[in-house]
Amino acid sequence: MKKTTPLAALGVASLLALTACASGSDEGSADAVTLDYWLWDDIQLPLYQECADAFTEENPNITINITQTGWAQYWQNLSTQITAGTAPDVFTNQISYYLQFVQNNQLLDLTENVEASDIDFADYKEGLAERWVTDGKRYGLPKDWDTVALLYNVEAATEAGYTAEQLSTLTWNPEDGGTFGELVKAMTVDGAGRDGLDPNFDKSDVVRYGYYPEWADGAIGQNGWGNFAHSAGFTYSDDEGAPTTFNFDSEPLIETGAWLQSLIEDGYAPGFDEQSTLGTQAVMENQNVASTITGSWMASTYLAEDAPVEFGFAMVPEGPDGRTAATNGLADSVWAGTEHPEEAYQWVEYLASADCQNSVGEAGLIFPALDSGTEAALEARDAAGFDSSAFASVADAGETFTIPAFERSAEVNSAIQDAMQAIAQGADPAERLSEANDAVEALFK
Repeated sequence: MKKTTPLAALGVASLLALTACASGSDEGSADAVTLDYWLWDDIQLPLYQECADAFTEENPNITINITQTGWAQYWQNLSTQITAGTAPDVFTNQISYYLQFVQNNQLLDLTENVEASDIDFADYKEGLAERWVTDGKRYGLPKDWDTVALLYNVEAATEAGYTAEQLSTLTWNPEDGGTFGELVKAMTVDGAGRDGLDPNFDKSDVVRYGYYPEWADGAIGQNGWGNFAHSAGFTYSDDEGAPTTFNFDSEPLIETGAWLQSLIEDGYAPGFDEQSTLGTQAVMENQNVASTITGSWMASTYLAEDAPVEFGFAMVPEGPDGRTAATNGLADSVWAGTEHPEEAYQWVEYLASADCQNSVGEAGLIFPALDSGTEAALEARDAAGFDSSAFASVADAGETFTIPAFERSAEVNSAIQDAMQAIAQGADPAERLSEANDAVEALFK
């Protein structure tokens, strides 16, 4: 992952203009306090460091010590530190882990603090604030939101005869892949230069695959199968709230798994063993594959001037039940064991404020939860020549589905991810997903 982009540089300049923190220095203890704050995104680290510096300038008794750790290690370290009683005071939270923390009484209830504040959740993207309330108690303030789109190699798409306009109207179905399936074949090339539509195409000698499926995507499929399956009628559960019964054995997901498996078998997508040690960014940048699904948080990396390949984004293909792109939102939460709850809340409230979120938005890297922050991000991207319409259009049209929250999320994610990876390696989709669904439901009996 790149650490700087043109937009990141733009953001550093804008963040220097951060105004004073809304929380005065007369709040909380007058004694010197250092708060530990954790996040996982290295690209966003400088932006939140600027927020921390501005916060401390207004609250001289509170210093923010930020630790950044990569995604997988982040959750492992956080779990270990919570168990040991040495967790960070404040940390970036993700919805798939949220209920697990609540169930184990590991998050501080922020309800009274928020009710005493002047926060108006109507100023935030619709639906984000409510996600962090359980049984009438609030455990986080909205940080940002995201959605996904189809990332493609512009040269490969052009060679295959596709324009940006055509890519924005692709359709998909689990039977033959629709016009998206045709695109994948057209962008797949073998060693003799034949594309996947050529009857002489050699699937044993592929030099560029048309599509890269994400298989390390937990029980959600946010960057791949979830978007296709949902557009064919799949839902994670019929339960309201935290589910205890699931639909991972339903026909839409089985058919989606079978279609993705067929891409591998027919030579249009890399086999699981070929991609298991590589990340999405690596295979896209070395042009082993021509398209994939990825999130809005990665857009500035792929569209940067120094990117080794010219990339573009298009809306995810429209399925039999419509166009459905995964959407999610992060929050900042306070660890229940913090020794400085008042100061920790001051920092969380500042992270959710216009002072911080608008400045982070001006960097153009992510879409802050505050509407004004999102507007700042879109303006920054437009000014830098980055087209965000593939993300903004689906969000504005409501063509999204919300990432669900699961209790026992680690076990649920593991069971379903193992099943999807087995399908990638040739397992029967119906049989494997039925076993996985039974195993997940058994967790709640």
